[in-house]
Amino acid sequence: MAPLERLGADDLRAVVQAYRDALRSHQEAINRLNVYPVPDGDTGTNMALTVESVLAELEGAETDMASVCKAVAHGALMGARGNSGVILSQILRGLTTVFSGAGADGVDGPTFAWGLATAAEGAYKAVGRPVEGTILTVVREAAEAAGSLEADEPPLVEVLEVALTRGGAALERTPELLDVLRQAGVVDAGGAGFLLLLDAALCVVAGRPLPAPDVDAGAVAPVERRPEPGAEAGSDLRYEVMHLLEAPDDTIPALREAWAGIGDSVAIVGGDGLWNCHVHTDDVGAAIEAAIDCGRPRQIRVTDLSEQVEEERWVREGSAPPRAQDAPPPPTTAVVAVANGDGLRQLFESLGVGAVVAGGQSMNPSTASLADAVEQLGSGSVIILPNNGNIVAVAEQVDGVSAKDVRVVPTRAAVQGMAALLAYDPAAGVDDNARAMAAAAEGVVAGEVTRAVRDSVCDAGPIREGDWLGIAGGGVKVVDDTLVGATVALLDALVGPDHEIVTLIVGEGAGADDTAGVTEWLGAQRPDVEVEVHQGGQPLYPYLLGIE
Repeated sequence: MAPLERLGADDLRAVVQAYRDALRSHQEAINRLNVYPVPDGDTGTNMALTVESVLAELEGAETDMASVCKAVAHGALMGARGNSGVILSQILRGLTTVFSGAGADGVDGPTFAWGLATAAEGAYKAVGRPVEGTILTVVREAAEAAGSLEADEPPLVEVLEVALTRGGAALERTPELLDVLRQAGVVDAGGAGFLLLLDAALCVVAGRPLPAPDVDAGAVAPVERRPEPGAEAGSDLRYEVMHLLEAPDDTIPALREAWAGIGDSVAIVGGDGLWNCHVHTDDVGAAIEAAIDCGRPRQIRVTDLSEQVEEERWVREGSAPPRAQDAPPPPTTAVVAVANGDGLRQLFESLGVGAVVAGGQSMNPSTASLADAVEQLGSGSVIILPNNGNIVAVAEQVDGVSAKDVRVVPTRAAVQGMAALLAYDPAAGVDDNARAMAAAAEGVVAGEVTRAVRDSVCDAGPIREGDWLGIAGGGVKVVDDTLVGATVALLDALVGPDHEIVTLIVGEGAGADDTAGVTEWLGAQRPDVEVEVHQGGQPLYPYLLGIE
């Protein structure tokens, strides 16, 4: 076939489809390269999932070039996974920003070269501390080559060929630029994944087959030595934090600066009020609080990178991940919990909950939604933790509509649900679990802080709309005009000399300075109490308190 001179909207769709297919076929080979730094998920998997999101967005898009470009950019932003996915989303955003102006005429050679240059510039800006020897180097050198052709109107196929050739050479040199790659004997995984985009474009433009995966591709001779003192080394930060952020564009520099002070691998991409954010850090709370100070984070994902040591072993040894059929059998007793907020959901899942149903204050789930969650679990016996007084009665109806053996532990707060899970034994029967979990929950004094929505009156005095309220035991105990004031006053009323632990679950509306003020008060006024801070992400209630 004669090479295409221009990429139209349908051709761009075909490039995305081919790119997804290429990433899927090369997924494991790219994953095997992702050994240093500490695995950020898996690069091949994260890039493939990012492009899957793009394809899903394209399904509902109009057929003109501007609509297709908008869908590609938005799908990549919303679906970006891991550091590599975030950077890839910015590359796709840069390309489509240029392509969208091509209109019905389509994308020719110079336009594609311009798009690559814009993509490279955007990728560097997205990363807090750009490091050469990574995907950044590969895309930059590919763009430089595409833009250096002497012809005034270089053919599209020539632009793609020279970009792929120069990008491939840059990929081979990444171990020379980044010492951890040289020591591991691999090239950069993200750079390898990016080059497949150029392969996919050549597949559509010139009919060339996509490259076959090679599990040994990209390997170089490893160096058998430890890093010298002061040499660049892989990140030893424990957590990966990712989320979408709804925030004004002018707040993002402050977030970059805050994250640069507490971590690395900072990548923040997006615009027009919506951002995809990624950082490695040891301080999850500070990372999320800095985002809250800028706007509204959602879809928060926190990954414990230290738990991926076993994954790194099979990446090194070339073994395959566990097969689905090797999964352990379901527990004797499973747990369904109600929670509102991504952080709370993750907390409950980490404590062994099999299914989390969205709900809580102002959003009570139905009997049907709880029953559906129960039925989806493979266990014949299920405990439900309603975690709200208004949901207990609804939860108690599930046993009557389910064929499974269902018990309700009547937790009236998320902190009681967390305490109950510390007594949960997946191998024990449902009645034994119900008794033990209920006893554990009863040992927790729960409190919460929210804001008044109207004028009222209570035992603590008059309430004006906008006042902060400290609530415990079913009633308002504290009224104050500041969030920190209400929180510490409630803690002062609830934390006695026999208490040992205070759990603080931070929700929307609580800033880093607020949380620091609360924890500093506890350190000064209750020095013998251990304080645990978790990011719950719950709306309406900036703080949920648990006292044991």
